[in-house]
Amino acid sequence: MTTDKHTLDRLFATIESRKGADPASSYTAKLFGKGKAKIAQKLGEEATETVIAAMGGDQREVASESADLLYHLLVLWAETGVAPEDVWAILDEREGVSGIAEKASRKE
Repeated sequence: MTTDKHTLDRLFATIESRKGADPASSYTAKLFGKGKAKIAQKLGEEATETVIAAMGGDQREVASESADLLYHLLVLWAETGVAPEDVWAILDEREGVSGIAEKASRKE
């Protein structure tokens, strides 16, 4: 499906639409019902699974686990009030800046 919006933006909109939905009808609604700590825990689990897949060397598995990781990250954004545009703006600000210089400029 091709639209003007990026896949992640469309997914985020779907995730947002699940807020307040019946947890029995939606995995996303179920996650929202469990709260921020559980969502963050799931994100950590998916990150670990992505690392394990990468170490195994199976590209399809890395892609699949990466999709799970991104989904759970977007659920966490929705739970904490972060919009994808907020993240895209920060990435745009960092574009063309050395990673070393960017990290050094952060307030400690």
